[in-house]
Amino acid sequence: MYEYIKGTVAEVAPAYAVIDVGGVGYYLHISLETYSAIEHETETRLYVHYVVREDAQLLYGFSTKAERELFRLLISVSGVGGNTARMILSTYSPRELQGIITAGNAVLLKNVKGLGLKTAQKIIVELSGKLMAPGADDGGAQPGAGGSFDEALAALSMLGFARAPAEKVLRGVLRESPAAPVEELIRMALKKL
Repeated sequence: MYEYIKGTVAEVAPAYAVIDVGGVGYYLHISLETYSAIEHETETRLYVHYVVREDAQLLYGFSTKAERELFRLLISVSGVGGNTARMILSTYSPRELQGIITAGNAVLLKNVKGLGLKTAQKIIVELSGKLMAPGADDGGAQPGAGGSFDEALAALSMLGFARAPAEKVLRGVLRESPAAPVEELIRMALKKL
C-alpha cells in the first residue's frame, strides 16, 4: 500500500522513528541499521512495510529497499514475526545476514535475542534458495545481488549471450564469490559460458 514515506525526522530512537509529512507524524518501527543511517538526518525517505493485524496497524521503515526485502523474506518464514525480523536486522546488517543464511550458519543466527536454534534453522532452510549471496545495498530486484547482478547480466546480454544461461552462470559465480565487483563477475561468467 505504501512504498515509502519522505519527510522531516521529528523524532528518532534505536527502535522507532517519527517522520513528519505535511504536519502528520508517521510512527515507524525501525532496525538499528536504519537508525544508524538516519540518526543525524533532518530529512529522510524510509521504505515502508505496512502490517494490518486484528489489534494493530503497524508501519516498519527501512533506509534501503534491500533491507525491506530481507525483512519481507524473514516474515514469510512461519514463526517469524515483524518484531523478530526487526531484531534480526538490528543484530546483523543485511550483508552479514545474507552471508549467514548462504553459509547455513544457524548457530550464529541463533545469537539473536529471542531466536532459538530451531527457528534459526528454519529461516536458513526456507531462505537459502531465495537469497543469492551477500550483496549490494542499492535495493535491486534480486535480494542479495542488487545492482551487481543486474549490471553483469545486462553486460552479458549485450555481448550476445542468452539471458537464461547467463543468469544461471551468474548465480553460480555469485555463490562462489559473493563480494566480487561487476567486472570480476563478468570475467568469471565469461569463462563458464
